[in-house]
Amino acid sequence: MRDRLPTNPPAGPTGPAGPNPPGGPELPAEPLSHSLKQRHLTMLGLGGVIGAGLFVGSGAGIGIAGPAIICSYLLAGALAMLVMRALGEMSAAMPASGSFSVYAEKALGRWAGFTAGWLYWFLLVVVLAVEATGAAKIANGWLPSVDQWVWVLIFMVVFTVSNLAAVKNFGEFEFWFAALKVGAIILFLILGTLAIFGLLPDTDPIGTANLTGQGGFFPEGIGGVVAGMLAVIFAFGGLEVVTIAAAESDDPAKSVARAVRSAVWRILFFYVGSMVVIVTLLPWDSLEPGQSPYVAVLDSIGIPGAGQIMNIVVFVALLSALNANLYGSSRMVFSLAERGEAPKSLLKVSGGGVPRRAVFASVAFGFVSVVLNLLWPDTVFLYMLNAVGSVLLFVWALIAVSELKLRRMLEREMPERLTLRMWCFPYLTWAALLGMAAVLVLMLFDDAARPQLLWSTGAAGAVLVVAWVRELRARRAA
Repeated sequence: MRDRLPTNPPAGPTGPAGPNPPGGPELPAEPLSHSLKQRHLTMLGLGGVIGAGLFVGSGAGIGIAGPAIICSYLLAGALAMLVMRALGEMSAAMPASGSFSVYAEKALGRWAGFTAGWLYWFLLVVVLAVEATGAAKIANGWLPSVDQWVWVLIFMVVFTVSNLAAVKNFGEFEFWFAALKVGAIILFLILGTLAIFGLLPDTDPIGTANLTGQGGFFPEGIGGVVAGMLAVIFAFGGLEVVTIAAAESDDPAKSVARAVRSAVWRILFFYVGSMVVIVTLLPWDSLEPGQSPYVAVLDSIGIPGAGQIMNIVVFVALLSALNANLYGSSRMVFSLAERGEAPKSLLKVSGGGVPRRAVFASVAFGFVSVVLNLLWPDTVFLYMLNAVGSVLLFVWALIAVSELKLRRMLEREMPERLTLRMWCFPYLTWAALLGMAAVLVLMLFDDAARPQLLWSTGAAGAVLVVAWVRELRARRAA
């Protein structure tokens, strides 16, 4: 018998989280709030992606690939765009707070939803520690009299309160955080473009000398482009939060479709545009390791206090990402609890529609990660960080596979729900899967990336074993 979707799924935001998995139980109506606006969703997607990885970490990619880092970002961005288009298609048709975890369960079975959900939750709560610690280091530089651990405690408490408030207030908070980052990038692009054409005071047109000098546009060859892509591809992680938040918007189907379209293109423009400005204005081999290329550019065109300006921007970027990731992790574990894949006690929801126990559970593990990062950054926490290093690619692969199956089912039974469609289906979905497989193979042969891949594979394997054991117990109990 062919898998079938239910014929009468509720269309409103208060209904179940989309069609149910073949043979699975009916999903309960989600009691979450539905007060996020379109602008909240769009900025939430931007806020989850634009972080220290762009403002500081992009310098490592430039050092690896030279000016060809532009190609590295285009390749990584194209892969992220395909994955997000596939995820957007499913989210517009079946909005759910568990997003891709729910879709993986519908398409492939409980083991897939369990694995995708818990791996992503683990990824977010570990990254919380990186963001909180990074922001604390910057704040400690401004006020050395306040210990770093105190700053971490302050940030975690503030953002726990933010996530416990009404979701509309959270959305507004994140909107302005993300708007500051976006404004900073737009201003950087404007100033950089003016400097390239010699339109700023005391500047001359740059031309293409820095793009073709110092070894040419491909100083490290195609290998440099590939290595650069490995260095930057994970900077596109975080866009998935848009589809998680869509279930709490006033019009989930339309909101997620618009948010995915706008966020992906804007991210690609900001990332690639920034790289074009940087490698055009500066010789690629002049950047110092660990230095923000944005600071280097602003210094070169005579912007006073460039270092402190970027410190403020990076500080806001880290806090914004922390806020968005705490939100995403709490909604993911709430969705897992709804489907019986996490303790039912996490289903407690406030009168304003906030899953408070899910928030506390996520922030509690976030606190544990922070303590491990402060006490053993080079041992225990490093292993945890490596364990989530490649998880994003595993999640993306499950998204693509789920879309391949659910698209056929939707076309057959509910074509009217396909308001956002994957381009050139199924060819570009398969292209995305092949791209992810190629990245994983390249990571295996890259000395710097191999530990992440192996540790992440081990973490994924452990979660799969737990999922398999749960499946066996469920079958025996049936």
